Amino acid sequence: MDKMLSAVDPPPDIPPRGWNSRLRSRRWLLWSMLLISGLLFAGIVVFYRGLHHLDDPVGLADDRALDTAVRSAPVAVGPDTAAPSRPPMSISLPLIEVPKPEWASQFLRMWRVSGLNICGALREAGIEMSDWKAASMRNRSYECYFQRIYERDEVRPLSSTFVKVRGNEIGDIVDIRAKIIGPATDTKGHLAPAVLRIFEIIVKQACWRDFEDTLASIQNLRDVEYERFGAYLSFTREAGSGNNYNFVLGLKATSDSQVRTKTYFSTERWLATTDPRPMDSLGTSMSTSCVQ
Repeated sequence: MDKMLSAVDPPPDIPPRGWNSRLRSRRWLLWSMLLISGLLFAGIVVFYRGLHHLDDPVGLADDRALDTAVRSAPVAVGPDTAAPSRPPMSISLPLIEVPKPEWASQFLRMWRVSGLNICGALREAGIEMSDWKAASMRNRSYECYFQRIYERDEVRPLSSTFVKVRGNEIGDIVDIRAKIIGPATDTKGHLAPAVLRIFEIIVKQACWRDFEDTLASIQNLRDVEYERFGAYLSFTREAGSGNNYNFVLGLKATSDSQVRTKTYFSTERWLATTDPRPMDSLGTSMSTSCVQ
């Protein structure tokens, strides 16, 4: 009976089932406890070191003093890097000089001649201009004009010249207009000298030298339109007509360039000068005239 029992019992040197798994669990638990203990110890060390720094005011004061000294220390500038001293700026007298009256006639476009005078100049050149007078009894505008018909048919003129100077009772010119129909030309197709002479006198009497360049186009019967500083000139072929031309010379007193230039030369913008020459309201000398 004993032999039968001994045959079924496990041998004495074999560990029971589950022993290995329990051993592995114990080892894992041991390493976990060691790891947690190490982390706690490191945290305690860091915490106490932080408390030590907070309790040391001398160290903090030294750090603050050092930081303040670094920020407030002056930056040394060498002799080579020093900014050069600038000499005081001197304003040249010509920069603030009052505009000369003769400059105004070049930039501020105004009629340098009255209606009465330009009619007289045309009359002296052999052009039979009428007297400078009121256009009608009920009209305050003044004018002088010239009209010559060279050829006509039963309905209208075939060749004629018409010139009119318009202005007011004190002689200020508003504009000068002309119309030539079927103008006579020479062998080169140029406008006849007698008719061209009318435009030459008008443009030169206005004293706007740059406008004289348009006379070449008028002589060749080419369209030309020119505008500068508020003054304008137009010589164009009439639309729908074979050989009719219209001419206009005048001022646009309200143009931007005219207003700006007039303001610049106004005496109200400048201090009084010792120039004894009489000045008009626009700051231009009344004695200044256009040299013909």
